[in-house]
Amino acid sequence: MSDQKLPEKAFPVSWDQFHRDCRALAWRLSGLGPFEAIVCITRGGLVPSAIVARELGVRVIDTICIVSYGEFKQLENLTVLKDVADSVVNLERKKLLVVDDLVDTGKTAQLVRQKLPDAHFATVYAKPSGRPQVDTFVTEVSQDTWIYFPWDLGYSFQPPIRGPI
Repeated sequence: MSDQKLPEKAFPVSWDQFHRDCRALAWRLSGLGPFEAIVCITRGGLVPSAIVARELGVRVIDTICIVSYGEFKQLENLTVLKDVADSVVNLERKKLLVVDDLVDTGKTAQLVRQKLPDAHFATVYAKPSGRPQVDTFVTEVSQDTWIYFPWDLGYSFQPPIRGPI
């Protein structure tokens, strides 16, 4: 890892908590459908998309692969590695659901919204800068908080917030 300073505020999320939050997202979305397809923003949106698809009975899941983070920071320029399939883009856009784990600055969401302007955009977590880009989310966290998702973590001792024990 580089000399990049990590954010002071950390929000570690366990698998159990993430699963509960994804199901809460599905619950909020359940009255808005039915959705014909989910467009998952990878990589972070893979797990929540699978959970939401199961809960809402959506069978068509496509991905848009965008590189937006590196070395614990958001990158200046976004790179689209894989776009949404034409077969999904051609569906009725109001029946498309875009899912991601987090909206941070909103840059990724803006790019996807340009491609799918009428799709419903949902994230599990939202930060204030990106919040206007999202239609549905579960939890808002401060802009200066780094969310540690369960796939980023291993089991180890965590010191108390107030300092050494």
